[in-house]
Amino acid sequence: MRLLPLGLFDKVKLGGTPMATNPNRWRTIDIVIASIIAVAFGVIFWAWGLLWNGPADAIPLPGRAVLYGMWLVPAVLGALIVRKPGAAFYTLTLASLVSVAIGTSWGWTLVVQGPLEALGAEVVFAAFAYKRYNLPTALLAGTAAGIVAAVYDAVVWYPETSWTSMRLPYIAITAVSALVIAGLGSVLLVRALAQTGVLDRFAAGRSRALV
Repeated sequence: MRLLPLGLFDKVKLGGTPMATNPNRWRTIDIVIASIIAVAFGVIFWAWGLLWNGPADAIPLPGRAVLYGMWLVPAVLGALIVRKPGAAFYTLTLASLVSVAIGTSWGWTLVVQGPLEALGAEVVFAAFAYKRYNLPTALLAGTAAGIVAAVYDAVVWYPETSWTSMRLPYIAITAVSALVIAGLGSVLLVRALAQTGVLDRFAAGRSRALV
């Protein structure tokens, strides 16, 4: 009896009729890579928190928000690599949970804030029906996540501060930081990773859409 090659059986029906695969279905490697990104950035988040509350504390708010974009990278990076519905939400949410497990000065509040920020980016990719993974989309997703994050901070952490001198500038600076670090930074990182060949099993490793 002639055996079907590995991976072919799930692509055909009985009688040899081709069966369309679902491009939005997560593969095992998608989950693994998104999880690796999330865990790595969970550690980076913890270190970034030390920077925010340590040396960077010398920069008064709202100026210190120029550093904020790093906390939003996993949402854009995960989506650009995995290119499946939920990738932005999954990657940033898990990264936030990892940072909580390690221990941050913001504690359990990140269990709420992380998913909210992730949704900001996820909505942008969803708005393009999960078909646009280019530079403009990445910039928009990063900016959206930044705005959600900054508004949350303005309401939850800085409710007694002035809108004109603190909260509105804080939101604007965070949005720009997210655009540059999370948006542009993620695109540049995907390009660099694609050059190494580690993304060959992903469309991001073969596509020129990010150029």
